Parts: sequence; structure tokens; C-alpha cells
Amino acid sequence: MTTYYPDVIPMIAYEDGPKAMDWLSSAFGFKERARILDKDGRLSHGEMQAGDGVIMVATPTPDYQAPRHHREACEPAQKWSTVPYIVDGVLVYVDDVDTHFARAKQRGAVVLTGIEADQYGKRYRAEDIEGHRWMFMQRTDRIAQRSKVDLGEPAADLIKRERALREDSSP
Repeated sequence: MTTYYPDVIPMIAYEDGPKAMDWLSSAFGFKERARILDKDGRLSHGEMQAGDGVIMVATPTPDYQAPRHHREACEPAQKWSTVPYIVDGVLVYVDDVDTHFARAKQRGAVVLTGIEADQYGKRYRAEDIEGHRWMFMQRTDRIAQRSKVDLGEPAADLIKRERALREDSSP
């Protein structure tokens, strides 16, 4: 069986890669695909499946500091982390954001925003056990039913087209 790799794969470093993989599976529902440990038990390569996507994780060096740990000593990082937005992070689409939110919260995710909804879907933002930021989003029926967007077009054209679609569907 061939292993599928999408065209874009986020690669995220963790201070404790094996613990992070266990937590990502438990809290966010990701499925473990690969876990390779070095002779000292450090995660040299890990893969998590999230829907059709893949996230690679590792512990690059014993000196690596995850975002939460880095914020403790870095004033600028403390300041930019005061906003609930995903400054550096990953957007993951899920089928049921309400259930996902409850599971993540129950398993210790730091909730940055509650569930919000707009024309694009329902979403919430959270931090994992080491302070990496994630946004989980459930598409609206209209967005879910649309075919894949032609990613070759400039983003400004895509935004204009989205606005036109919203205006056309307004009462």
C-alpha cells in the first residue's frame, strides 16, 4: 500500500515529541502514521494524519524551546501571544467542530476562542500542550459542497469572487 503525502505538510517541533504525539491523538483526534525514535528516545520523525492532511513532528535538539516555554523568557513573544489569533499555526478542517472543541477542551487544550460562526463556517482556536496554535474549522454546507478552488488564481481574485458569491446569495 502506498503512503499518501499531500502537496503541503506542516512540520512542527516539540520539546517532547512522543508525549506531543500521544496528546495530539488524544485531544485533537489525529491518527499516528509513523514514530521513529533515536537511541535516546528522542522523536527524530513522527507523522500524524488529520483528515486528508499530514503533520510531521519531531524534537530537533535537546535545546529546542516550544512556544509556551519560549514565551516565559521572551517579552516580544509574550506580547504577540496576547491575541487569540493563529500567528504561526495550522488550520485543520473537521466534520463536527462542536464535538472536536469539547474533546480538545476536556483533554487540556488551552482554548483561545470559543466556537465562532460566520459565512465560512464554525471555528475555534486553541493551543496544544507546548503552546503551538491551531484553528479547527467546520465548513458551511455551501463551502463544503463547492469543488476545489483553482489555487492558481491570485488570492485577491479569489477574495473578490467570494465576495461576489456572498452578494449574489444575499436576500
